[in-house]
Amino acid sequence: MFSKILIANRGEIACRVIRTARRMGIATVAVHSAADAAALHVEMADEAVLVGPAPSAESYLVIDNIMKAIRDTGAEAVHPGYGFLSENATFAKALEKEKVAFIGPGIKAIAAMGDKIESKKLAQEAGVSTVPGHMGILKDGKEAVKIAREVGYPVMIKASAGGGGKGMRVARNDAEAEEGFHSAVSEAKSSFADDRVFVEKYIEEPRHIEIQVLADGHGNIVHLGERECSIQRRHQKVIEEAPSPFLDEATRAAMGAQAVALAKMVDYRSAGTVEFIVDKDRNFFFLEMNTRLQVEHPVTEYVTGLDLVEQMIRVAAGEKLSFGQADVKLEGWAVEARVYAEDPFRNFMPSIGRLSRYRPPEETDDVRVDTGVYEGGEISMYYDPMIAKLIAGGRTRDEAVGRMRGALDAYYIRGVSHNIPFLAALMAHPRFAEGRLSTGFIDEEYPEGFRTEDALHDDPRLMVAVAATLHRVTEERAAAISGQMHGHKRQVGDSWVALMAGEEYPLTAVLNDHGADIAVSGHTYAVRGDWRPGETMFRGEVNARPVCIQIDRDGIAWCLTHAGSQADIKLLTERGAEMHRMMPEKVAPDMSRYLLSPMPGLLVKVSVEAGEEVKAGQELAVVEAMKMENILRAERDGTVAGIHAQAGASLAVDEKILEFETADG
Repeated sequence: MFSKILIANRGEIACRVIRTARRMGIATVAVHSAADAAALHVEMADEAVLVGPAPSAESYLVIDNIMKAIRDTGAEAVHPGYGFLSENATFAKALEKEKVAFIGPGIKAIAAMGDKIESKKLAQEAGVSTVPGHMGILKDGKEAVKIAREVGYPVMIKASAGGGGKGMRVARNDAEAEEGFHSAVSEAKSSFADDRVFVEKYIEEPRHIEIQVLADGHGNIVHLGERECSIQRRHQKVIEEAPSPFLDEATRAAMGAQAVALAKMVDYRSAGTVEFIVDKDRNFFFLEMNTRLQVEHPVTEYVTGLDLVEQMIRVAAGEKLSFGQADVKLEGWAVEARVYAEDPFRNFMPSIGRLSRYRPPEETDDVRVDTGVYEGGEISMYYDPMIAKLIAGGRTRDEAVGRMRGALDAYYIRGVSHNIPFLAALMAHPRFAEGRLSTGFIDEEYPEGFRTEDALHDDPRLMVAVAATLHRVTEERAAAISGQMHGHKRQVGDSWVALMAGEEYPLTAVLNDHGADIAVSGHTYAVRGDWRPGETMFRGEVNARPVCIQIDRDGIAWCLTHAGSQADIKLLTERGAEMHRMMPEKVAPDMSRYLLSPMPGLLVKVSVEAGEEVKAGQELAVVEAMKMENILRAERDGTVAGIHAQAGASLAVDEKILEFETADG
């Protein structure tokens, strides 16, 4: 067994590998960019080496720098995590030349499966069902249109070296095919330094289901069941689970057999994933093989009881698998949610900044948090905006989902925007509960994007009741302190008026030894808990139902977060409410004449000039953030009055890019 390994990655996956290595008694070396000098994986590792400036292309992706770190530290093996150099055959060759073990597959498998075109050809040879398409490399936009017509719309334009949803575009007509070609090429070149793209048929109503395989260097290959990864946004997985609520035993066995056949075809070694598109009739088609550990591997670990990182390390050290296919048993259910620093109410734009508060839910045998951040740390603009992977398990799917909902309620993040409201809405969605999933789920259920009305609480009065309890406890404490100072205690009344979302809720709040009894608009709520002023979480029961509600203050308002919904509630006396009705409303300034940057990022291109007339839907600018290009388009016809930012500028969120002429000139 190795005595020291280097992790050629960052963030949560580096931390996750370090934890297993530490349990196995293996010393670890972290590599980091200048931006990650204070990162959690650097703190956790036994040693750390600086490998370059902040941009990944100048640090984590520089093979020579990683190799120098290996030589300087005497690492015997390298775990690449996922992304970065994990599927880079050149890196694997460099390690082989230095006689350093690669904790991953052989060079042949990486090279063959890393090229989507070559991998499809090999899959066909192995008897694996494949998606119809054109395996040739597209030369330009015109050829993209020509091939797309031959294959038949809709089509998927994909980067040959792609992954993680980057370099992929769906086209349903000629215009989208040509534009999709240029976008895919640009994104592929930026993300993978490989601008080759091809076309394949886009399967309607598809599910994305993948098979986990594990192989040693002695000819033993097993599959570990499937993962359902159909809940995606922009081809990026958001929710994953194991097993799939859709597959039957016959389909599972057939998909597993084909995955193993493909692994044998390329002499696979280590952990890998064969991804399939599955249609509504359970017909399945090979999509790609990922020759690395997947982001969503924890759900497989939960249902199999295996540590996949440990298995990868043991295989790389030359050990045989200690079990066969007949020994693999899937027990229970697991769900994973990817927690990102992004604003779901602003088209999921990335959010960067410092984590002023970071309190993940408590980990148990059934709740796991894989993270690479900590309170006070920063979410950088240079890397993927993932904060953590939250995994919840149970004996059944309903139990696992229930635990996930509770864990999301308890996940307290401040300082950056995050997608927990969206994740909570997905968990509570009736269609998700029924298991009626497809890769189009999010587009179909949220066609106008995720809006505040999509995150409304199913019982607003419950939120009012909890706020009233908190307020009453706080007022009683303030009155007691005042009484100690002045010799007499102010009497706190039972009658209040709650203001929430423009509505008034008259209520009474009566404290007792275990909490409070709240009467709101004809409904009674027994709020029970031992919350104390200053605590950021209320954990207790409302009408005997367990709840975990996050608490913030904004002036006199109580800002409560529960089930993905946020409520800003003001508690006023009846006289205070009467006076509040007389207050004028502050009108927000009109910014409609400006094109504002929806996210912090790099302004790649300004596509128009001052004085130019534009049409609705026309491209105005391109902003790049978190390695993704975002095209900003005109919402209506108009004339550009002026340009406020030039290509190459680093933009803050809501920074002006350009200005339109107003009706009065």
